[in-house]
Amino acid sequence: MDDVTIAVRRARPQDAAGVAAVYISSWHDTYAGILPAQLLCAMTPEGQAARWRATIGAGGRERVLVAEQGAAGIVGMTSYGPARDNVGGCDGEIYTLYVDPNYFGCGIGRALLGSAFVELERRGYASCVIWAHAKNPVRYFYEAMGGRLVAQRRIRLMGDVVPEAAFGWSRLALAQRAAH
Repeated sequence: MDDVTIAVRRARPQDAAGVAAVYISSWHDTYAGILPAQLLCAMTPEGQAARWRATIGAGGRERVLVAEQGAAGIVGMTSYGPARDNVGGCDGEIYTLYVDPNYFGCGIGRALLGSAFVELERRGYASCVIWAHAKNPVRYFYEAMGGRLVAQRRIRLMGDVVPEAAFGWSRLALAQRAAH
């Protein structure tokens, strides 16, 4: 897919179904064989749309951006806010970043990440962390965007132990340049 023109903007409650579709398709594509099948199968469009509608409409600490591509609509999403823990000394965090698998390699992840960095900095954050499944092949994208491995941990998802890796950017101004 050459010359994909995208627009990144803040999500609106009516975007919830599109956000949910990207989220579910990305999880199924990326985590098949990595995460428990029962977890992936438990994700429903209705349940995820409700989750994202509530998050987007709340106007709370977590904010959501979407990437749109013409008639295709929403092809990527990211959410961000204050860091949930003090990993790597980072004060901001990107909680999610997902791109429709049909649009991998088109610059959508880079555009979303850069936009999230701008929004975090606008909200007063100086640095950022993002957690990724340690076996997620896309995690190398964060390194390519200037993120440094700052921590590792194990969490439980539906009873299974899942390894995660944290990538940090100590200065958002530098991170924005890497993302553009």
